[in-house]
Amino acid sequence: MTEVIYAIPDIHGQDALLEDALDRIARDGGKDARIIFLGDLVDRGPNSRAVIDRLMTGQAQGRPWTVLRGNHDQMFVDFLDSGVIQSPHIRSGLSWLHYRLGGAATLASYGLDVSEYTTEWEAARRAVPQAHRDWLTALPLWQEAGELLFVHAGIRPGLSLPAQDPADLMWIRDGFLDYEAPHPWLVVHGHTALEMPTHFGNRIDLDGGAAYGRPLWPAVFEGRDAWLLTETGRIPL
Repeated sequence: MTEVIYAIPDIHGQDALLEDALDRIARDGGKDARIIFLGDLVDRGPNSRAVIDRLMTGQAQGRPWTVLRGNHDQMFVDFLDSGVIQSPHIRSGLSWLHYRLGGAATLASYGLDVSEYTTEWEAARRAVPQAHRDWLTALPLWQEAGELLFVHAGIRPGLSLPAQDPADLMWIRDGFLDYEAPHPWLVVHGHTALEMPTHFGNRIDLDGGAAYGRPLWPAVFEGRDAWLLTETGRIPL
């Protein structure tokens, strides 16, 4: 029997949308459904702390949930570890605390009032529980499941999984989004926000832009067959 796998893309601190997505999955596959979260749990939305708490609690309760690490999760960890707010991967040069990237919103969910110009690194290290930092740091970068590969941003075509650069798995666009030949798997990813999740043949981009006020679309996979979950059930993807 083909395993049924559910996926939830970039949440970006939208805990209410996450709750709704989990409810849709429970109605379709039961409370013990296998779910893979594609990373970017934090930033931009108002409740990043609640998102992390919800996912940590689910895993602690034994739910078969795999949570991947996205580039925004990595920027949060980097800030907590060393106070860095710049990334060479941000082409605009904006800092993680800029409202467009959303770091300040993440820190606000921990009770900190910061701005792009007021980092309060030590206050953040005190405010964010060590358990959250350890959990984020330990998140995997990919999950292989039969013919499917789940990853936050994508892969460098032609390289094996062990040979992939972690930065590519969290950040890649050029060289992946424009690659049209088959991969060894159907790659399921987020990272690049679209108006609507889209199937491109060799990959599926599930990021429908929840970070920008659009819906958070959970998806369901049975082998390479894929559907989005709506309020009224499945629609083919």
